[in-house]
Amino acid sequence: MTKDEMIELAKQAGWQYAHGESGYEALWAFGKLVAEKERDACAEICDGFYLSWIDIQGRYEFMGEGASECAGAIRARGQE
Repeated sequence: MTKDEMIELAKQAGWQYAHGESGYEALWAFGKLVAEKERDACAEICDGFYLSWIDIQGRYEFMGEGASECAGAIRARGQE
């Protein structure tokens, strides 16, 4: 999410700050922390699917590999 998108969402949620863009720095920092926690939670769900599917030989094994790839992709979003 971009900084502008974060500011727009804050305005939609009723956040009012009258001192220009610099007043949104704390909001931006907060939003980044929330997004990081959400990414971690989503990636952990994928990790759980990986662990449950990778041990099943045969037709479900590929699903575990896909879940692992999804977890990695979710975590990589935080590196952008």
